[in-house]
Amino acid sequence: MAERQIWSSRTTFILAVVGSAIGLGNLWRFPYVVYTNGGGAFLIPYLIALLTIGIPLLILEMGIGYRTRSGAPRAFSRLLGRKYNLFGWMMVLVAFLIVTYYGVIVAWCVDYTVFSINLSWGSDPPAFFYDSFLNISDAFDGIGSIDIVVIGGAIVAWLWIYASVFKGVISLEKMLWITVVLPWILIIVFVVRGITLPGAMDGLAFYLTPDFRALLNPDVWVAAYGQIFYSLSLATGVIIAYSRLIGEKQDLVKNGIIIALANSFTSIFAGLAVFSTLGYLAHTSGVEVTEVVKGGIELAFITYPSVINALPIMPELFGVLFFLMLVNLGISSSFSIVESLNAGILDYVKKPEWVVTGVICIAAFIVGIIYMTNGGLYMIDLVDHYLMAYILPFIGLLEVVFIGYLYGAPKMRTFINRYSDLHLGRWWDYCICFVVPVFLIFALCLNVYEGIFQPYGGYEMLDNIIVYLLIGVIFILAIFMSRLIRNSDDDVDSEVPGDMDSEH
Repeated sequence: MAERQIWSSRTTFILAVVGSAIGLGNLWRFPYVVYTNGGGAFLIPYLIALLTIGIPLLILEMGIGYRTRSGAPRAFSRLLGRKYNLFGWMMVLVAFLIVTYYGVIVAWCVDYTVFSINLSWGSDPPAFFYDSFLNISDAFDGIGSIDIVVIGGAIVAWLWIYASVFKGVISLEKMLWITVVLPWILIIVFVVRGITLPGAMDGLAFYLTPDFRALLNPDVWVAAYGQIFYSLSLATGVIIAYSRLIGEKQDLVKNGIIIALANSFTSIFAGLAVFSTLGYLAHTSGVEVTEVVKGGIELAFITYPSVINALPIMPELFGVLFFLMLVNLGISSSFSIVESLNAGILDYVKKPEWVVTGVICIAAFIVGIIYMTNGGLYMIDLVDHYLMAYILPFIGLLEVVFIGYLYGAPKMRTFINRYSDLHLGRWWDYCICFVVPVFLIFALCLNVYEGIFQPYGGYEMLDNIIVYLLIGVIFILAIFMSRLIRNSDDDVDSEVPGDMDSEH
């Protein structure tokens, strides 16, 4: 087997992880979460969450990847025993489910980049998005026909993703300078343009004006911890996969801090672009900012096209650049997930990386066709909600319990400190063993309680049950994969960097 590639420099590794973390959610989710959870006051619990869960978990997963030089399944097998590769397969298969619908959202962005050339959405962006573009059905079970335009965008998106990953680190590093650096440049352009528009300050006031009473609401703290957890690509195997390729001379702790701060800064800074332009839209529409503030998909594909229509100068150019930025954000997150899948599979299947990558991309494209139908938007909404509200927190909880108590947080901290100039203290152990589990248990219990008494999104109970069954299939497949390849696992703690005998 060919020698494993490694990142050519510390900079490219940081760019790779930052590119995975800074996705579409940073642009359309974070600003809305800030606005609805106390404005500027939200930054207090957000920064506390960054210090107590974001940075500790990020460093933990970097340590796991670097310690084992493996993807998630074999990593947990080597650290804890062969039967624990089940947990790694859970990570990998959930990541696969995420990328099947994430790729479709990227396809929408590709299509809207083309639509921006002549502002195809016209004077009624909502009707264009729901009726003309998606031809959305009236209910979840109204799958209907496949949208050919979305299929075309998806083909472009998946070819781009494949081109980014098929040669491993060699192709990844080349693509990073486009998919990570370009969005940063464009965000700066949008901030500068946004704050110079009439009404921009009204939008920024709504975004950042602190409401310190919100700090007494436990939901605000859950939102802060949840945003950190989701935005750093934790519990999906991505950080583990990328970290297995770190060179010998690295500083794990400093890298983790830089990545976490870069992600958070980008989220906050992108909010300036979002709310300044929303303030402009409110100004031109003669309504309050609260009437145009939306989060999620509606912000990107309905609200922003309305803003673009109202721009007095070169709206077409602004539209192309905006959706091109979304495409790049989505591509960088998508190919990081594909690399996580690659890492898990290539540890066991001795095939060329370009072949495995191709199979993954084709499989994700085929599964994603269900999201390209008239009922696809409903399916994306439901699957994304249950993955983010239940499955990822559950996987994160298992991760910190397994490493914190079975492997030992102090043992992992000793290893990480050996490869870091900036050393972790015992506070890190307390975060991994107590703070993170307590938050995740509280968040899971709160989500389960709300889910029992009020099914998500007003959908019928049957619709929710269908998604439960879909996620259940993921866990069944994880068990199948674990048992299928368990006997091929290496011995625990084999093939790790450095002489670790002193730890045993």
